[in-house]
Amino acid sequence: MALKFHQQIISDLLEDSNGGLVILSSGLSLAKLIASLLILHSPSQGTLLLLLSPASQSLKSRILHQLSSLSSPPPAEITSDLPANHRHSLYSSGNPFFITPRILIVDLLTQRIPVSSLAGIFILNAHSLSETSTEAFIVRIVKTLNASAYVRAFSDRPQAMVSGFAKTERTMRALFLRRLHLWPRFQLDVSQELEREPPEVVDIRVSMSSYMVGIQKAIIEVMDACLKEMRKTNKVDVDDLTVESGLFKSFDEIVRRQLDPIWHTLGKRTKQLVSDLKTLRKLLDYLVRYDAVSFLKFLDTLRVAESYRSVWLFAESSYKIFEFAKKRVYRLIKASEVKSKEHVKNTSGKKRKLKGDNASVEAVGGATATSGDTGVVIEEVLEEAPKWKVLREILLETQEEREKQTLSEEDNSDNYGMVLVACKDERSCMQLEDCITNNPHKVMREEWEMYLLSKIEIRNVQTPQKKKQKTPKGFGILDGVVPVTTIQSSEGSSVCRQEHEALMAAASSIRKLGKTTASGDNNNPEAQVDKASSTKGKAKKESSSLRRPIRSCSKKKKNSEPEIVTGSENEEKVSEASTSGPREASDAHPDGAKKLPPVHFYALESDQPILDVLKPSVIIVYHPDMSFVREIEVYKAENPLKNLKVYFLFYDESTEVQKFEASIRRENGAFESLIRQKSSMMIPVDQVYISNLNDSVYISDEDGLCMGSNSSTDYPASSTQNSLTRKAGGRKEIEKETQVIVDMREFMSSLPNVLHQKGMKIIPVTLEVGDYILSPSICVERKSIQDLFQSFTSGRLFHQVEMMSRYYRIPVLLIEFSQDKSFSFQSASDISDDVTPYNIISKLSLLVLHFPRLRILWSRSLHATAEIFTTLKSNQDEPDESRAIRVGVPSEEGIIENDIRAENYNTSAVEFLRRLPGVSDANYRSIMEKCKSLSELASLPVEELAEIMGGQKVAKSLREFLDAKYPTLL
Repeated sequence: MALKFHQQIISDLLEDSNGGLVILSSGLSLAKLIASLLILHSPSQGTLLLLLSPASQSLKSRILHQLSSLSSPPPAEITSDLPANHRHSLYSSGNPFFITPRILIVDLLTQRIPVSSLAGIFILNAHSLSETSTEAFIVRIVKTLNASAYVRAFSDRPQAMVSGFAKTERTMRALFLRRLHLWPRFQLDVSQELEREPPEVVDIRVSMSSYMVGIQKAIIEVMDACLKEMRKTNKVDVDDLTVESGLFKSFDEIVRRQLDPIWHTLGKRTKQLVSDLKTLRKLLDYLVRYDAVSFLKFLDTLRVAESYRSVWLFAESSYKIFEFAKKRVYRLIKASEVKSKEHVKNTSGKKRKLKGDNASVEAVGGATATSGDTGVVIEEVLEEAPKWKVLREILLETQEEREKQTLSEEDNSDNYGMVLVACKDERSCMQLEDCITNNPHKVMREEWEMYLLSKIEIRNVQTPQKKKQKTPKGFGILDGVVPVTTIQSSEGSSVCRQEHEALMAAASSIRKLGKTTASGDNNNPEAQVDKASSTKGKAKKESSSLRRPIRSCSKKKKNSEPEIVTGSENEEKVSEASTSGPREASDAHPDGAKKLPPVHFYALESDQPILDVLKPSVIIVYHPDMSFVREIEVYKAENPLKNLKVYFLFYDESTEVQKFEASIRRENGAFESLIRQKSSMMIPVDQVYISNLNDSVYISDEDGLCMGSNSSTDYPASSTQNSLTRKAGGRKEIEKETQVIVDMREFMSSLPNVLHQKGMKIIPVTLEVGDYILSPSICVERKSIQDLFQSFTSGRLFHQVEMMSRYYRIPVLLIEFSQDKSFSFQSASDISDDVTPYNIISKLSLLVLHFPRLRILWSRSLHATAEIFTTLKSNQDEPDESRAIRVGVPSEEGIIENDIRAENYNTSAVEFLRRLPGVSDANYRSIMEKCKSLSELASLPVEELAEIMGGQKVAKSLREFLDAKYPTLL
């Protein structure tokens, strides 16, 4: 059953035959809205195309799930593997299809689509569009040939729609839309429906440990210090440089958007500050997401990877981050104190010595120092995450409530429903599952043992380098000694050295005692932490349906000290487990072990419709996310009779709460900005539909075409608007149609769209040589900056230039920069006078020296490239499509006369000819036309050579070389 505000959105879209742009709040079931529109589509209306992008694949899976749940046939996907005739029949069938923009634009340009049979187009990612995107190219062509086709664009990211100048207005203009539909969470219809039957909510604030508070405070201080340094540059808008804005990923985009145009003029310190702010934000996220050992390991990785380059490592408060992170995991004590405290080892539940007997303690002391009195020993702390304990209590409380309801013989099927725990990523899910099914302290010990073993692996890697010092092969860096001495110098003080040796001794003891057998099943925490993507941590403070009904138990649970059985007493396991044995603790009682309800752990980053699949009765939001909270509201509104209880776990007074509230404010602010823009939005007259007597009349330009098209029959791009009257009395000149042959793979970029806007006819074909053919003699290989570096590294560019030089008279390498970035490879201070194999300027110089006929074009943007192409095509013949396709393609029939296939050229002979004395780029082609072979060339007299080569001097030098005697030893 569709929600009422979904029905209202659908009716608004169906009223306008031109379509519209719909912007929803995040999490308000955009997939269900699109699925409902697909169900309403009838084949008699025509074919409906849904444009897919890599970012919209998760939305596609949700749409397919919604259609399958409603027993509706899912749309098929049109791929490039299908033959052209089959695709043509699909386009004419009247059914909805998923298709990528690249395939659709090629089929449109090659006229494989009956455009008149198209009912409309769905664009699923309107927030990622621009005037030069392929989707805008598609809409312009479709509107040119079929003005009655509608375009419906959707987005659930309002923040992205207000980034940049007039982003929404420019997007609507590019898609030929005039209706904007805004549906924020605070819209009256939405709020009333979602708050009619709200779920029961328990808001639990968990206190962070003192060390976590200290780390968070230190990170914020360091972040604030970095932001103050950024403000000193006077190159960034200071209004955006706040700690609150620095908590979000979009902060990097905001800063880079301002700095990219002047990036080459910035100093290394400013560039490093941008990277440091990203690192600090990641530290804040990992602090509340992962366990203490994984956080410490990530800090160790940062210390080694960034070292002296980082600015934040030298901030005043940075040492506190590392110090407190260590104290959460272990602490150092003197070896002399171990024996006096040895009796505490068997009774302590929170801290325990690594070694179990006196012999092992003596081994540790001997490993750390020569004297036991001066040595240090590692004592485990292994601080557990405070949320772990609260999560176990919630599960126990849920099970107790279900047992009470069962005893009272209440008929409630929700008592046996699944308990859903929502986390940010897969690693958190696996670790929480391990904590629930096992002892949390055991989980921490396994992480600790893997951390120590990683220290041994690093030492083993460094040991072979240390042995090389006995027989040095060079000096300094040439001998490979620097990496070893650098690591040892990082432990410069005796305390650091003793700490390092104590860790090595503890790791060696673990390996000897064979305590790591169980840790082999766990994943590598370092790899998982590095891969963990910080998804949006979002709150839901404005959702009154989830904030108002907080019960008194939320006050009771504000502490992190619950009243239920602690984790050190019994071993609880999930009810699905086959066994439930006692814990390692000596006071465990298997008979008194309490049962837990069935639990499912869900990773928010997977973005799956988990609520509709599992239909849980209890949801524990371990890592609160704004989008998921809205999904819970929609789920409850669709199932008003279901008893749903939601627990929110927050770290009290943490950046997690701050990020929550800030995400809500950011979205509300984005919608308020969109509402203001909508009231004053300017829509071009050639895109307006005027309703007159229930008939829609399309107002176009004087040629009857949409904006961006000309009067040519084959998908033109622009027309002469008003000819000057002084030109032959206002008579329009007959324009010569220009065309460009474009490689199929180039439609991943936006340049074909810009060329089409310039009035050029685009012919998409598969080219073996080059990317763009401007004329029979001009071939262009286009490279973006990233692609240029990759092509030089792989050697692909050398081969591409060689092929262009072989088949075309004017080979061109186009280096295209991004319009919003600096028009420079590197800063002037980084350019050296020497030729180095790793410098991009040196590589380009060597390329030009090797291919003297190569022309390099530097383009600031896509529009500048279009202007360059227009200039190059002036006074040039139009390219031949059939000839361009055959260039470089091997022939199966053998050598064909007057053909240009690869077999017709003896490349070795040509290269040999070009290296002969007197032969140059100006005359080697005329020599090839007059002489069929090198032997014929060698037999020609000087007079004929002078006529062919264009000079007596060059002919004489070649003749003397051919007639020279070969020196012998006889």
